[in-house]
Amino acid sequence: MREPVQVSVPVDGGELAALHWGADAPGSPIAVLVHGITANAMAWAPVAAALAGEFEVLAPDLRGRARSAGLPGPYGLNRHADDVATLLDRFGADRDAGADATVLVGHSMGAFVAALAAAGTARDRVHGLVLVDGGLALPEPPGADVDAKLAALLGPSLARLTTTFPDLAAVRSFWAGHPAVGPWVDVPAVAAFLARDLVPDEVPLRSAVVPEAVRVDGGDVLLNERVLEATASLPVPATLLWATRGLLGQRPGLYDEVRLAGLGLEPSGITAHEVPDTDHYSILWTEQGVAAIAGAVRAAATRT
Repeated sequence: MREPVQVSVPVDGGELAALHWGADAPGSPIAVLVHGITANAMAWAPVAAALAGEFEVLAPDLRGRARSAGLPGPYGLNRHADDVATLLDRFGADRDAGADATVLVGHSMGAFVAALAAAGTARDRVHGLVLVDGGLALPEPPGADVDAKLAALLGPSLARLTTTFPDLAAVRSFWAGHPAVGPWVDVPAVAAFLARDLVPDEVPLRSAVVPEAVRVDGGDVLLNERVLEATASLPVPATLLWATRGLLGQRPGLYDEVRLAGLGLEPSGITAHEVPDTDHYSILWTEQGVAAIAGAVRAAATRT
């Protein structure tokens, strides 16, 4: 399996960290993979492995997460979209100049970021868009304010941000109890993703994710009309791949056929496909999830 190289890209306030899986030949298409609200670039490792060589693959750690945790606020999805556009500038993506095909792929919150970038700051640099269990208005979680809504939506993924761990065994034990992530904790790619979440060389161990970044970004996902309306003005067709089960393994997940029918996707040029027997996390790691995402990326890159 091709190993990624960490790169740094100058952005407003410092350096954005990203993982880079190279292509076999010059002029290969580019795939930029944008992770979810408390995740990091390594969440994409199985998908990146499926595309690497054929594509030049880039997966940033978003501002306030993992190796980009030190980048300052203000946070918010528009800020992340600007960072993604800067990453595309660094790697030479330009749709109108006839450059190689560039596909933005986003998971969960990252799908909203990818849609914002495609509709706005990166509009002339994107050939295709793949939204993975995100990017369209979510069912409103219970709670009186943003903090309560995020706690209800994210569960243990949010709770870990205020938890410390004596060692990696304790980190593994925490995630093993997660109803959706638990079955995957001993898969090497997933273990690497969970390890990348931690502040390097600090004991006790703790997540590098900045809680304020999650709070601000989560508020955008749930309440910001501009974010929720980004898919109404996309410059390219988009594919939505949705998981059968949700963030805690529950049914229905974030989307189902009834909900998607109510969102009216056709005028926006979005085609939706269920990825069976996946949840919000495993859609990135199961054989069928990886195949569906990689296939959608390849189709988007050739739809020019």
